[in-house]
Amino acid sequence: MFFFGEIFFVFNKNLTFTTSVIILINMKYDRINSALFIENRKKFAHQMNADTLAIFNSNDIYPISADSTMPFQQHRDIFYLSGVDQEESILVLFPTCSNEAHREILFLKETNDHIAVWEGAKLNKEQAFETAGIKTVYWLQQFPTILKQLMAEACGIYLNTNEHLRADTTVQTREDRFIEQIKRDYPAHQVHKSAPIMHRIRSIKEQTELDLIQNACNITEKGVRRLFGFIQPGVWEYEIEAELSHEFLRNRSKGFAYTPIIASGKNACVLHYIDNNAQCKDGELILLDVGAEYANYASDLTRCIPVNGTFSARQKEVYNAVLRVKNEAQKLLVPGTLLAEYHKEVGKIMEAELLKLKLIDHTDIKNQDPAWPAYKKYFMHGTSHYLGLDTHDVGPWNEPIKANMVFTCEPGIYIPEEGLGIRIEDDLVVQASGEPFNLMKNIPIEVDEIETLMHAK
Repeated sequence: MFFFGEIFFVFNKNLTFTTSVIILINMKYDRINSALFIENRKKFAHQMNADTLAIFNSNDIYPISADSTMPFQQHRDIFYLSGVDQEESILVLFPTCSNEAHREILFLKETNDHIAVWEGAKLNKEQAFETAGIKTVYWLQQFPTILKQLMAEACGIYLNTNEHLRADTTVQTREDRFIEQIKRDYPAHQVHKSAPIMHRIRSIKEQTELDLIQNACNITEKGVRRLFGFIQPGVWEYEIEAELSHEFLRNRSKGFAYTPIIASGKNACVLHYIDNNAQCKDGELILLDVGAEYANYASDLTRCIPVNGTFSARQKEVYNAVLRVKNEAQKLLVPGTLLAEYHKEVGKIMEAELLKLKLIDHTDIKNQDPAWPAYKKYFMHGTSHYLGLDTHDVGPWNEPIKANMVFTCEPGIYIPEEGLGIRIEDDLVVQASGEPFNLMKNIPIEVDEIETLMHAK
């Protein structure tokens, strides 16, 4: 049934809407079962204080210049809690609200025929219910009035700040503007942080999420396999990027989960090389740090491929050393592990391999600065990070690892004086017992596999 004005809208739970309609509205990917978002909201609400509400905003559509904008990317938190993948949306959670219909509310940009012609159709209220499993849906212009009603009853509010350890907060976001407004309009309310709750609940994936990440990894695999028949001396890095982009898009990905690194020869020694504009030469290796997204979930892969199809003796020696480190490191990703201790242990494994390669010696180790061990000269970055809706996903760094967390494992050795940089990376799901499950186990990784595929073209 429907109520108008400032009252709420309720949709019969038996209403059904076809998946194809939802797909045509605003997404390339198959509609995700709303049960995931219902469960995610329960997780968040369970950790809220009594008599508090939480508010989550969509991202802005960011301007470039003139009337140009960046493609819209939804804020991962509101997506995680609702599945809504469009701009100008607001989610309100108020678990103890006296009005049961106001315990979960979606506010959406009102759609109309004009918007449908110029921008494409937006979610209507029925489709929002099907997407999020939220019964109460208002248009965005009703938000100020409803918010006053809710804040009159609530004692506190959860505000959603970006507390990722590597966040660049230079650009003000829609959430930032909202937080300023709330603090100005409601100064007597107690403020709580959503971030600690979101970091914990987002870090442990439901099976539906693991399936979505697996699909992103499968699309990445298709892209990489395409390259084995394409790469040869003389090809340009940007041509390789184009091949991957083609394969990702044709498999219903929006494209790369992050800016791709296509680094040939000495470029591979630049950790965040993204120019991708050099010609790949005979005898060089190409470091590919690439991953497709699917339904906003990321994959993150690194492989090294010889331009001419064959690893030199030295390239093979260093490659296999990195591969041994990865294989040993991933065994440590088990429940109870502390990430700080994990990275120290991986450092010891890498130290042993660098000694074998004669890149460091025991004197280097004896004289090393404990804050910057000798192995850091050739392996200067971390081994693992959380993966999920963000490539560098949120999660607690000072708490033990738990089952169903997803991590990358990506050791590397970089030797600028040899023009050689090698990194190998897979995406891993922590299991309740035993070694993690490798979501990229079907993507070629051994030297022999790669060479066979390169020469099969």
